[in-house]
Formats: sequence, structure tokens, C-alpha cells
Amino acid sequence: MTSFWTGQRIRLRAVEHEDWSAFRRFAEDEEGLGDLLNPPRSAEHFRAWAKEQAVAKSAGDCFGLAIEAVETGKIVGAIGSHHADPRAGWFEYGVTMGAAHRRRGYASEAVVMLLRFMFDERRFHKCAARIFADNEPSLALQRRLGFIQEGRLRDHVFSGGQHRDVVLMGLLAEEFARLHSPSE
Repeated sequence: MTSFWTGQRIRLRAVEHEDWSAFRRFAEDEEGLGDLLNPPRSAEHFRAWAKEQAVAKSAGDCFGLAIEAVETGKIVGAIGSHHADPRAGWFEYGVTMGAAHRRRGYASEAVVMLLRFMFDERRFHKCAARIFADNEPSLALQRRLGFIQEGRLRDHVFSGGQHRDVVLMGLLAEEFARLHSPSE
């Protein structure tokens, strides 16, 4: 039997200490997209972060995973759930892909895998995503996956010297089940 966490193109796995350099590249890629700007961080910062992640205790329904390409065994991105509210039945998620690995279907497969776990195994009812309004590729990904725009937070984030809108998107468990068969 194949692992639940292994799909056709990707495998979701825990972050390992040696993953630090990939996460450093992802941070640089995100900065290049105009996402939140952080001060420069050292290699040692990323080494310490990855080491901490590799031994971190589970935070319940909030976790981060590396996205590894099955074909190469290389990390191509990261995905995680956060702000989970089990009582209300909703959680948020985020995904990032390395610049060299975008538009290959990795993100879609990883998101479907994460959503299937959170909806089917953890019994959540709704997933939310917050996307910069000017990030059309990410908005398009959410729409392809079945997410619906639920709102817009005007001038909500300050980044790159300007205020930016954030689009709120949501997907219900029954909508996901209709759109994504378990054999996907």
C-alpha cells in the first residue's frame, strides 16, 4: 500500500534539519514575488529554524510540511495548516513553491492532499486561504481547486512600500468532496 502522503508527483513529509537551504531559497523566491519583506537572514538562522522544526512537537491541527518531488527526491515547496479552530470547524492553509518548480502541478496535488487529510481525517468543515489581491497565479490556483472568494480586506497588509488588499477565499468540505474524488 502506498502512503497517504505520497501522490503521483509529490510526497508530503516532515521538515528535516538538512532542508534549511531549500527553505532559504523559498524565502528568497517569495521576496522576489513581492510578498512580505523580511530583513536578510543568515544561513545559520535557516539551519536553526530547520533543526527546530525537525524536532518540534506536534501542534495538533497546525503543522508545516515539506513538499518533495517524487521523481527527484528534492524539496520543491512547503505547505501547512494554521489558525485551526476545531470547535468552529475551520482552518487556514498556506502553500509556497520554489520559483523553479511552479506551474508543474505540485501545489495543486499538495493542497488536495492536505485538504483531504483535514476534511476526511480531522473532520474540519471549512478551509480558508488569504491571498494578496495582486497574486493572480495563486488566486487562479484557489479557483481551480474550488475555492470561492468570500471577501476582500482593503489595504490590509503593508509590503513593498504600499498597502495591499487581501482576498479571502473559502472551500467547504462538501464542495471539496464533489470536486475531488479520492482517487485523485
